[in-house]
Amino acid sequence: MGILVSKETKVIVQGITGAQGSFHTRLMLDYGTKIVAGVTPGKGGVTVCNVPVYDTVSKAQSVHQADATVIFVPAPFAKDAAFEALDAGLRLLVILTEHIPIRDSMEIMAKAKMRKAIVIGPNSTGIITPAECKLGFMPAHIFKPGIVGVVSRSGTLTYEIANQLTAKNLGQTTCIGLGGDPILGLSFVDVMKMFRTDQTTKAVVLIGEIGGDLEERAANYIVEEDFEKPTVAFIAGRTAPPEKRMGHAGAIILGKAGSAESKVEAFRAAGVYVADTPAEVVNYLAKLFGVKEKSIFNSLQS
Repeated sequence: MGILVSKETKVIVQGITGAQGSFHTRLMLDYGTKIVAGVTPGKGGVTVCNVPVYDTVSKAQSVHQADATVIFVPAPFAKDAAFEALDAGLRLLVILTEHIPIRDSMEIMAKAKMRKAIVIGPNSTGIITPAECKLGFMPAHIFKPGIVGVVSRSGTLTYEIANQLTAKNLGQTTCIGLGGDPILGLSFVDVMKMFRTDQTTKAVVLIGEIGGDLEERAANYIVEEDFEKPTVAFIAGRTAPPEKRMGHAGAIILGKAGSAESKVEAFRAAGVYVADTPAEVVNYLAKLFGVKEKSIFNSLQS
């Protein structure tokens, strides 16, 4: 079943007429995502992939009553797009745009909190509940319905680990890309709370990286709230030099704060298995569930 999105989720695409928006709209539709409308100011009345386009989110909402929006809008206009979605009553925003100014991101999160809305991103790869709904640009063919919830700060590592989970027939419930920016909407802890109450999620994979303290907060949550579902962590950037940004805007070590060592120590202290390689993440889970290839779903039914 998964969390946040399902086959019933009705979606608006903001920036649908742009190159990325139109390209990924087609892929999301092909996957089965229920895209009901697109929004591009000044382009109202046209269609993209047979999806009607409106000038404003409020107009699209008045006709279609969507549940979520996925934002492909360029960075200088992303804050306005997010504000427009929030003002129109949308309560799930998936922001894929990168290079959004930090102040803009802070204002987006503040307004989302006031409106009790959920923001995934910015600089996110999106969210997918396999075989039901995809919002973003994750390569859909590597995902398969299963029992492992995945939450990650790294897109490529999400793909690698999800592909191996599929190969082992463990599959995924929902995969969420938190994003690589310093200021984010959903955190590891937020997603873990959702996975905790999702009956189909039997284990959780946390894919972290250097910078910030989201991973340490997740470790504290596991201890303080006695998080009972088996959890495996992988931390990227163990060899990164201090005070040098590595790829993502949020991936920078300042002293010991945000270092890979700090995150690994926190997880291990919380009793979380920390893998040294992506393959080790999946091998650990396969061993934990005591199943061989092609047998995971049969074992769950017994």
